[in-house]
Order: sequence, then C-alpha cells, then structure tokens
Amino acid sequence: MPRRPPPPPPGLPTAEQILGFIAGSATPVGKREIARAFGLHAQDKIALKSLMRDMTDAGQLDVGPKRQVHKGGGLPKVTVLRVIEAGDGPPVATPDRWDHPGVPPKVRIIEGKRRGALGIGDRVLARIEETGGGYTGFPMKLLAKTEEFVLGILRKDAAGYRLVPVDKKARIDFSVLDTGDAEVGDLVLAEPSGRAPHQSARVVEVLGDPFAPRSFSLIAIHAKGLPHRFSDAATEQAEEAAHQPLGEREDLRHLPILTIDPADARDHDDAVWAAAREDGGWDAIVAIADVSFYVREGTSLDRAARERGNSVYFPDRVVPMLPEILSADACSLVEHKDRAVLACHMTITAEGSLAAHRFTRAVVRCTTNIAYEEAQATIDAKAGEHLATLEPLWGAWGALAKARDARAPLDLDLPERRVELDPTGTITAIVTRERLDAHRLIEDFMIAANVAAAEALEAKRTVCMYRVHEAPGREKLVALKDYLETFGIPFALGQVIAPKTFNKLLAAVKDATYSQQVSEQVLRTQTQAYYSPENKGHFGLALRSYGHFTSPIRRYADLVVHRALVRAYKLGDDGLSDAEAGLMARTGEHISMTERRAMEAERETVDRYVAAYLSKRVGETLPTRITGVAKFGFFATVEGIGGDGLVPVSTLGAEYFVFNEDARTLEGSSSGTRYAAGQKLDLRLAEANPITGALRFELPLGQGESPGPRNDRVRTGRRAGQSRIPPGIRRGRRN
Repeated sequence: MPRRPPPPPPGLPTAEQILGFIAGSATPVGKREIARAFGLHAQDKIALKSLMRDMTDAGQLDVGPKRQVHKGGGLPKVTVLRVIEAGDGPPVATPDRWDHPGVPPKVRIIEGKRRGALGIGDRVLARIEETGGGYTGFPMKLLAKTEEFVLGILRKDAAGYRLVPVDKKARIDFSVLDTGDAEVGDLVLAEPSGRAPHQSARVVEVLGDPFAPRSFSLIAIHAKGLPHRFSDAATEQAEEAAHQPLGEREDLRHLPILTIDPADARDHDDAVWAAAREDGGWDAIVAIADVSFYVREGTSLDRAARERGNSVYFPDRVVPMLPEILSADACSLVEHKDRAVLACHMTITAEGSLAAHRFTRAVVRCTTNIAYEEAQATIDAKAGEHLATLEPLWGAWGALAKARDARAPLDLDLPERRVELDPTGTITAIVTRERLDAHRLIEDFMIAANVAAAEALEAKRTVCMYRVHEAPGREKLVALKDYLETFGIPFALGQVIAPKTFNKLLAAVKDATYSQQVSEQVLRTQTQAYYSPENKGHFGLALRSYGHFTSPIRRYADLVVHRALVRAYKLGDDGLSDAEAGLMARTGEHISMTERRAMEAERETVDRYVAAYLSKRVGETLPTRITGVAKFGFFATVEGIGGDGLVPVSTLGAEYFVFNEDARTLEGSSSGTRYAAGQKLDLRLAEANPITGALRFELPLGQGESPGPRNDRVRTGRRAGQSRIPPGIRRGRRN
C-alpha cells in the first residue's frame, strides 16, 4: 500500500492544504505557485520539495509536463488528449499518455465554434475541467498525429520514392521525402504529414523484408498497434516475482494432476484431476496458474498486462500478455515442477451438475504436459503411461457432457485453419484443426470451473467480471428469416429464441448441400461476446452466470476474476481493491476492445500466410466456395485452405447482373447465370498478395468475358448492401 507522507515541518502547508489549493486553482500549478500561495521563503522550498516528493510517492500527486502537479490519478489542468469517439454528439477523448493504475478516464470535448472538426485519432492540447465526477476538455490547439504511423512497402518510380500501405483498405500511396536507412522493397514504419491526396511520409523505422518468414505477424503487430515490448520496470518486477517463495498453500502435490494442451502450446494455464465418488458422482479439481500472486494490482507489470488485455497468438510467435519469465516459466504449469495455483474443487453429480465448489490457493506438481492427440490415443487404445489418470477424467466428462446436452448450448462446429511452418518459418501446409473428444473434455471442465467462479462470487456478494453473450436482436433474426426463405426453410419470429432453436435448424439441414452456408449465416446472426460486471447471461452456452477464470496467463479478464476470488475467500492481501472494483465497467470495455483487436490481428495474419501459400499457384484454377455476395461482385474461399478473395462483377460478362441481398445472389439478366453464397465452383486465381492478405479470382478462361470492356452494370433487387461475413462468436482455446 502507498505510504502516507509524514506531517510537514512547522510553517509548511499540509498535504490536504496543497491538494485543496490545486483543486481550486483555475490555472496550472507547480512548486513556485504553491510556495507563493502559502507565503513560503527560499529556505522553505527544500522542505516543500521533499513534502511534494513524499506526496508523489504516496500517490497523492502526479507530476506532468513542465513540472506541473495535479491530484494523483487525475488529469492536469492542461494536457494532450487523443480522440477515440466522434459521431453525432461531442467527441470523446482519453489522455495521450496514462501511467496510472486502471484504464484512462474519458473526457468529453466541447469544441465551440470548431464543433464537428475533430475526428478519431486527432490529438489536441486541451484545458481540463472536472465536473460531477467526470472530465470536460476545451481544445486549445490541434496537434500533429505524431504517434500515428503508416506501415508499408517502400517503392520507387519515375516520380521518386513512395510508400505503399499494407492495409488493403488504404486508397492512396504516400510520397516519401525522407527514406532514412530504408531500401526499396523494405517494410517500414513511416510518419505521415499533410492531407489527402497530397500526403507525404518520413520513414522512422525499417522492419526488413516483407516477404521474409515471420514478417506477416510483424505486419499485424504494427498495423494493429499491439503493445509488444515490456518496460524495464515491468520486466524487473516480473523477474523479482518469478523468484519469490510460494508461501503457505494447500498441498496437492500427491495428486496425479496433468495438463492437456495443443502439442505446440507455449504456456500451460490449467491442470485437471478427477476421481470417482461412491455415490456415482465425481470429485474434480481444475487448478489454474495463480497469476494474481505474481502480478500485483497497480504495478508497472499489471499496467502492461492491462494494456495488452490478452496474449495474441500467431503461427510463428506469441505476443504475450505477461513477460516470458512468467508466462512460459514461473506461472506455466510445466511438468515435474512445483507451481502455485488457484484451485477450483468441484463435486459433480452423476448427471453432471455442480453439487458444491470451493476455491483454495494450492501448490501442484503436474505429472505430465500431454498433448490432445496423445491423451485421445491413450483413451482409444486403453493403454499408456497416463491411462489411470485419464480414465477418471473421461468418466467425469461423461457426466458434464450429460449436463451440457441437457442445456443444449449452441452447437456450431465450424472448421478452424492451422498454419504449419518449418523451422525457418516457411509455410509447409495449411490444414483444418482436428477436433477430438479430448478437446471437448477440457472445454467442458473449463466451462464448469468458469461457472463455479461466477457463482462463488455471486454467493459472496462481490463483483465479478462476467463473460456476456446476449441473444440475437430482432434485426438479425429478420435477416436470418429472409435468408432461410430462399431455401424454402420456415423460421418463426414469434418463438422464444434459445440456442436449441438454432441447433434444430442446423440438424434439419445437416445433410443438405447448403448446410455449411446456413451454419455460417447462423454464426452471423449471433452477437459478439464481451466483458462486463453486469450479468446478462451467456446465450451461446445457455448459462445464467459465466465468468472467465481458467486462462489468467493470457487473458486479463481471468486475472481480475482471480483477484475477486482472493478477496472473496480471504486468500491473501493481493485481492481486488475497492478502487479496482469501481473501475470494473471501464476495464470490461477495454479488454473487450483488446480481444477484438487480437482477433483481427490473428485472422489477418492467417490471411497473409494463406495468400503467401497460394501465391505460387497464381494462374491456376482452384476449387472454391462462395462465402459472400455483394452488388460489386462475390467473395470466394479456396476449399480446404481458406483465404477470402473477390470476383469483381466487372469480370462476369457484359450482361446486367441483378443483386438480391436477401437471397445473397447475383443473377445474369439474360443468361440466368446465378452466383449464391455457399455455391461451389472452380475459379482462376488471378492475384495473391501476401502483404495485404488479399486474393482476387476470375472465372476460368472461356467463361464470362475475355479481356476487353468490363461490365459495371448492376441492378439491385430488394435491399442492396454488402454481404461480407462479419465477425461472429469466435471459438477460443478455452471458451
């Protein structure tokens, strides 16, 4: 806990008097203004400086630019803001720099005569007023976006050097006035200046060959602004924490507990154990790395973890939420090592319900870190070194599976791509991940522990960071109904919508040729899950209360839940503080954003790997499936590989094409040729750009129109609009 400053020497103001003066001042305050306000002499200024240093150490004061001071944890009278929201109402901004515990405060900007001029990403120097517990900012000066960089490839033509952005949404190139040490063809970060269409840029960092192995994840890291370097303070704190003694804990080292993870897992959050009970039920333990023991609230290490929000997993690397000495060593439940855990002890009935649960801080020694495939092979063969430990786990899972079937959660089992690399980072294959019973076992054990954590916090009447997944809204249900009508499938809007509603639909079309596109449309219909201290249930899992507890090495939400459990069960002095509990809503918003950012970065990196893999097959005709249709063309993916490429309507022929959004079709007005979502067809790969991840297809030669005048004539049927697949619910490693 921060120490309180000692009483001031006689003649000096107290800490409370200084804070009162700062709060009441209409202008920025420094040591000189304080000395003048309290009539201090030259001989008093050394003592004042010492008092102010003590107040800063105690968290009562913060020092800003030009040695101005303000109340600890707050904003100075004048500061730099960055706009994060801009729309119909006043813009909303956050401090350009924030070095304090918790997420940065939001500031409502009053623009005056410049109303509407500010956009997202703009930086302003603003005067700050605190009113009613919130902040209002009055812009004084618009600043350059000095920290907004463009990632691109350096090119050269007759006009000089130019920067070609890697973002496939970018519509312009930049003229480069200062190339620094970069060479033509290098992947670089550049600082832009000027306004479109006459923007220029200055190279600030050379990242190397964009086509080299392992560059594709580097592009995503910079393009998405993923924090990927830890401060010296955070690294030092991680080093110290990693070597601290484990302290007094429940000793579970006698149990043959183990982890089941992917063969290439970089960290091990969770270990499991089960044993049969005489009443037909099961005793089970889900032991989770005790990250809150190592990462203390309010430290530089904690701030770094919060800023990241989660680890980001690429085919060639991990951008971890925690320094590697913790994520891959001290916190990771590696075999044959004593490790600190927060253990969820569960009593499971024969029907799979949780009869009881409790949480303890414990020490475990995992007997093995086994891969999913090996665990499955051991059970299938009924032989192997760890069979005696795995069989009770499978028995307990049988009970949990009964409860899962009774709940009837949403059953969407869409394929997931995995990029395989050789030791040099070169792509060897892109395959679909196989889903085994071993995966389902771990998933159900983790869900049970997550439910237990949420219910335990509710029983203790303390705050919880819930994982919320709301039911689909009417607009999405109407869109689904319209889509299903194109296949002659009825869908009643008046019915009570539950996950089993969609499961029945999926079962009905299971053997149809269009089953996969119906599954994808059901996925589009779902809302996106998020984090919040307000419980609204988890629609997809058909659960009333659900929180993430099982992956604190890679998710900050789980770390928050751990701290809440430590506080609720009085397991130590490192539980959730009142201050942090009061920031739960803001924390939920922040980590929901970082999760979406990570998903986009991971997805776009896989797209780049797919494009690189396919770039050797440009000109070939490949088997594809249409994934989306829009009035400007349709999108297709290569069967068994993935990727998402456009077939422009201009390449389909000279006739008019009618676009029907509800049916997701483009239809030739004279030929009747029809292109619909889910349709399988052979397409010629015309372009594969590994830098942007973009693909472009054309009809095979002899179909559509040969090179010459292109068709840009489209009629729109019913409602027009783009129909690319938006992000839906993502199957995580551990729900």
